[in-house]
Amino acid sequence: MNWFWFAIIALLCWSGSDIFSKIGCCGEKDRTAHLKMITAVGLVMGLHAAYMVFFNDVVISWEVIWRYLPVSLLYILSMALGYVGLRYIELSISSPICNSSGALVAVACLISGDLADLVGVDRVVVLGAVALVCLGVIGLGVVEAREDETLRAKRQEHANRKYAKSWLALCLPIAYCLLDAAGTFADSLVLETLNEDSANVAYELTFLAAGVGCLIYLLARREKFFVRQEAPKYVAACFETVGQLFYIYALADEEHVALSAPIISAYCVVSVLWSRLFLREKLSWKHYAMILLVVAGIVILGVYDI
Repeated sequence: MNWFWFAIIALLCWSGSDIFSKIGCCGEKDRTAHLKMITAVGLVMGLHAAYMVFFNDVVISWEVIWRYLPVSLLYILSMALGYVGLRYIELSISSPICNSSGALVAVACLISGDLADLVGVDRVVVLGAVALVCLGVIGLGVVEAREDETLRAKRQEHANRKYAKSWLALCLPIAYCLLDAAGTFADSLVLETLNEDSANVAYELTFLAAGVGCLIYLLARREKFFVRQEAPKYVAACFETVGQLFYIYALADEEHVALSAPIISAYCVVSVLWSRLFLREKLSWKHYAMILLVVAGIVILGVYDI
């Protein structure tokens, strides 16, 4: 199995995490839903880290944890902001904006010369495919953000919740995008000197610490936990953990970071489809046009390299 399939698996898992995170965090009355989401992800990742250490003989040390800590913190902070944003905005808007980070990573890799060995037709094909993915992801967010309010209201007639545009709603996913892009680019550099399994366990243990911290805070506030409300969060946490594992494997292939990052970031496209099916967030023809651009780019990248 190569980088392309690792990226596709991460894409599918993280789209599953998106939809269940949305279900778990969109409650209007629960203002601590994002903290409960971090707790869920931290606990599940902690369990997976323990399994990898005790049953897969993954080597972990304080040195590895400290070296990977800046990357871990960037990811955790971006996800926390993303979970907060899910309370204020449709998943079909937030996910594309959040995951425009893949476009930023690809640009950073191009600037740093990671694709300098590609010449002629090869370079044109690869850059064209990356451009399609990035254009589709960014375009999807633009289509949503600039949609007419009357059309938006009409689309939301059968949705579970009604949303209105606000600066906060848009700024949160944008902040996620910037932090996640920084984390992904830093990840590609750190993984040049770290084993991917050790790096992933270091990230999971850091997330466990964050989750335990949130849990202690919630218990101190005497927050109530209801199984029906918390179940989607833990399903999302499972998808997030598996997706993170394959994401690390995809980025560990140093030669294809500029290609795998845009593919993985395109999981927002699948998230948009899930939001249409399960949250009744209706799409317009412009949405589907952007989705087709992303799918075309992914297919070209995959077929070209296999």
